[in-house]
Amino acid sequence: MKPDSPRDASPKPSRLARELAPRVVELARRQGLAPGDRLTEQALARSLQVSRTPVRAALEALAREGIVARREAGGYELRRLRAPKPPAAPDPPDAVEAWCLRIGRERAVNILPAEVSEADLMRRYGISRPLLMRVLERLAEVALAERKPGHGWILAETRRDLRLRAESYAFRLLIEPASLLAPDFALPEGWVEQMQVRHEAMLATPWTETLAIPLFEMNAAFHEGLTAASGNRFLALAQQQQTRLRRFGNYDWAWGHDRVVVSCTEHLEILEQLARGARDVAAVLLRRHIVRAAALQHIEPRSLP
Repeated sequence: MKPDSPRDASPKPSRLARELAPRVVELARRQGLAPGDRLTEQALARSLQVSRTPVRAALEALAREGIVARREAGGYELRRLRAPKPPAAPDPPDAVEAWCLRIGRERAVNILPAEVSEADLMRRYGISRPLLMRVLERLAEVALAERKPGHGWILAETRRDLRLRAESYAFRLLIEPASLLAPDFALPEGWVEQMQVRHEAMLATPWTETLAIPLFEMNAAFHEGLTAASGNRFLALAQQQQTRLRRFGNYDWAWGHDRVVVSCTEHLEILEQLARGARDVAAVLLRRHIVRAAALQHIEPRSLP
């Protein structure tokens, strides 16, 4: 005879409940709740834009972890908060992207001259012509490489090319705030909360130079996500090109932790307005954020629209 199953075995929470559990914790953290504060299913369901049933299952899962506890009078109360997760490391770049980054860095410090030939680059890096051509074409897509008439290539250097950077910021000012006001604008469910968690984790992590790449990739995901939510594929593709342009010149963070705090705080302000449905306010804040970033890059305001 088979033994009876334990009567007190808890059913496995649904996928939605598992996804909601960390969002409940982050919501409690953003609201400044302390141990002993009450958590209500109705308020959580309203904030997370779901029904009360999966919220109840998420709270039960958190109770098993000791994050929350049942109250004698009914409902739940907060017991403790998890430490925020550190920012996730970005996926490694593919071969073409990796070579673009290397060429961009070496051009930035004048290891590479402004004018080069394909033969010179093949000898220098020991790469095949087909791979080199893919790299140069990728750089050309974002105006970092230009084929010379007849022979050779001109390599731009974004840190010193003020006109190129001014055009990039001007273009972003045209498409990014407008994306928030597009009639089909819609963010994926949970995207705002996910971005808030990533930014808060970045703020809570002691700054080291190794965080420069995760910082950039988080920033890129924020801006690309907003533009993609416009529902316009051409705006999304244009934003992706801008990300490539910025990535090739901005992987080395040179502005210190204070600027990290400013950038993350401004992003969180925009996310908060989007969570409230105030897209017009978020668009104004996004424009201000880009203008301030341009000023950090020594781009004159008159060069922006």
